[in-house]
Amino acid sequence: MSYGMARKLRLEFPGALYHIINRGNYRRWIFDAPSTRAAFESCLFEGCERSGWVLHAFVIMRNHYHLAVETPEGNLVAGMQWLQATFANRFNRLRRESGHLFQGRYKSLLLEAGPALGAVCDYIHLNPVRAGVVATAQLATYRYGSYWYLHHTAQRRRCMRFTAPLQAAGELSDSAAGKRCYQSYLEWQAEEGPAGKTSAYVNLSRGWALGSRDFKTALVKDHKVAALSRAWETTGAREVHEIRWALLLSTALGVLHRSPKDLIACRKSAPWKLAIASWLKARSQAGNPWLSRHLHLGAPTGASRNIARYRANLKSSDPDWKSLSAISST
Repeated sequence: MSYGMARKLRLEFPGALYHIINRGNYRRWIFDAPSTRAAFESCLFEGCERSGWVLHAFVIMRNHYHLAVETPEGNLVAGMQWLQATFANRFNRLRRESGHLFQGRYKSLLLEAGPALGAVCDYIHLNPVRAGVVATAQLATYRYGSYWYLHHTAQRRRCMRFTAPLQAAGELSDSAAGKRCYQSYLEWQAEEGPAGKTSAYVNLSRGWALGSRDFKTALVKDHKVAALSRAWETTGAREVHEIRWALLLSTALGVLHRSPKDLIACRKSAPWKLAIASWLKARSQAGNPWLSRHLHLGAPTGASRNIARYRANLKSSDPDWKSLSAISST
């Protein structure tokens, strides 16, 4: 697992999927000329081959690009360093320029296989439509993106896979009929579906991971994401923390042989609930609003008073507190 610079977490593991985005420095139109888009596309294919990546979707716009990639070897950082540095060197050498070509560090969102990956592929394919470059009906004419290669089978590269978007759109086959159905599906997406609505469209390029709650919980649990969650942007860090708090709560319930139903059924000032709240406060940054909501402690102000009384009067002699104190944090 690699973290890169402290201000941005880069989680790497074999088989990880990512939505990758970057822009030209100062939003510069670095891909304005078709020859430049072609040069980046060539560099992308070369990079995928070198890194052993699977390219599920890509699009190159005038001032930015999007990729949906799978990293069987868990080598996102090394692969992206090669891709961006190599293209920048070739670009600057051709133009006889120098300096940073891209807008800082690329953004990478972890993706869950299945619907989340399919939605991001749709998002990427529809980018030229959203930008007003082509109409949805003419999307296959946009040359610098994976959707063009979907319709030009003989031109495809070995690193490309189209299974994810076709399956997510209705278990479509990579055939003439399947492509027509996918075209109709994208037309629906652009007009009425999630990818055609601004809020849903934007959300596919925000956060730290895209997928189900179980998927995100597994990332936090299996890869110790919470340890460096401060490196995510504010929204992502909050979500990572809350997943970790929920895991800690589940651990505490197990130790005390309690269930989530007990949290609802027992009174809000039950000592065992206050023991869990105190334990969570000692091992995390869970605040009173979160504790009140998830432990059913009543209003946050009242919960704060009850927790304070518990810690002052009962904590030292309470067997539940002693049981919780004996375990390590998740």
